[in-house]
Amino acid sequence: MFQTKTNDAYTAFGYSIQSVIPFPELRKTSSLSDTPDISIRYGDLTHKRTELMKSPKKISVGKDEVVFHIPHQATFSVEKGTTITISPEQDADVDIIRLYVLGTCMGAILFQRKILPLHGSAVVIDGKAYAFVGHSGHGKSTLASAFLQQGYRLITDDVIALTLDDCNNPFVTPSYPQQKLWQESLDAFGMNSKLYRPLFDRETKFAVPVHSYFSENAVPLAGVFELVKMDCQHAEIRAVTKNLERLSLLYRHTYRNYILSEGGLTAWHFETTTRLSANVSFYQLRRPVHEQTVNQLADIVLDAIKDSCE
Repeated sequence: MFQTKTNDAYTAFGYSIQSVIPFPELRKTSSLSDTPDISIRYGDLTHKRTELMKSPKKISVGKDEVVFHIPHQATFSVEKGTTITISPEQDADVDIIRLYVLGTCMGAILFQRKILPLHGSAVVIDGKAYAFVGHSGHGKSTLASAFLQQGYRLITDDVIALTLDDCNNPFVTPSYPQQKLWQESLDAFGMNSKLYRPLFDRETKFAVPVHSYFSENAVPLAGVFELVKMDCQHAEIRAVTKNLERLSLLYRHTYRNYILSEGGLTAWHFETTTRLSANVSFYQLRRPVHEQTVNQLADIVLDAIKDSCE
């Protein structure tokens, strides 16, 4: 049963957040603000839900607002990069609500603030951030976890928030100190799933806190690695050097990229990814479909980083 709670203050993606529901994933702050960067609140979205039901997409994207509905859970509205409104249904599950707030809602917030969200994980190696992007289930979080096992730090999992300075230097802003790992990933690292909270009931994906392996400061982005499952014998890497291929890769792995067109962000996205692609190294990591190669992939990544620095 969904339960309410008084406002708490948090920080994530470089913003102060005030929320009516608890977020154990986020870093909590001690003081509430009259003007938080992002406010998460309850509201009556019945009329917007009624309009959504007329559309097969169950999502409405405008310049300043994204509205979507999750059956049996809630209707969500994200406005002007500052406000997330939740209209929960009677038997909504707060764990599922949190997943959508930190996922689709936060992705929409970043878009509305003109911050590029990529779908992936990023770790800090020798003072620079390296992003692992790819489709769901291709091993992004697992590869990031392999680096944490070696003492490197996580800066974000699931959503990578990228900004560029006036000189087109890209930076990754830290999200929150948690990974989402499947049971098979925990098994690969000898981690006991009983020690971690399932993302929601009957789920075999777990919330894994990484407070002691978390980078709390923005870090310059030095490389992007696309993970691809293929019918191949061994893990392998190739550099992505052609600009059009880099742009295609960035579009493909832009988080919730369906927001771009209807949100009037296509031109902004093209300009941003063009600037980004000229200042970062890109690679494609190909891994066998049925082989566990995470440690081999980590070694390949480290070798590529070493070569690029020489």
